[in-house]
Amino acid sequence: MQINLSGHHVELTDAIRNIANEKFQKIASHYPHLDSVDVYLTVEKHEQKVEATTQYRGATLAVQSSKTDLYAAIGDSVRKLESALSHRKGITKANLHEKPILEQPEEAIEEEPEYKGA
Repeated sequence: MQINLSGHHVELTDAIRNIANEKFQKIASHYPHLDSVDVYLTVEKHEQKVEATTQYRGATLAVQSSKTDLYAAIGDSVRKLESALSHRKGITKANLHEKPILEQPEEAIEEEPEYKGA
């Protein structure tokens, strides 16, 4: 899986790259259909933001996390992305199964009285 890191008002040091790669590679082991994840790091006045987007089985998944610590924000965004991927995987698996069709027995239909209006 390819991890595309980019930053705004932050220098992407080797430590940041290593921790981001390490955390997001764990997701790749659970979801082998993932091709790439785009991670955008932003540092503002008193908060660090991490946005992660990816394509998974026909849907774009995007998560955002904001913390005072950049490493905590990376970890939180990984947790949120894994949760979103799990939800999407459940939706795609649910659509594969045949839905049961409820049919009323013929006897029940015949016994219903007809309404004769005034």
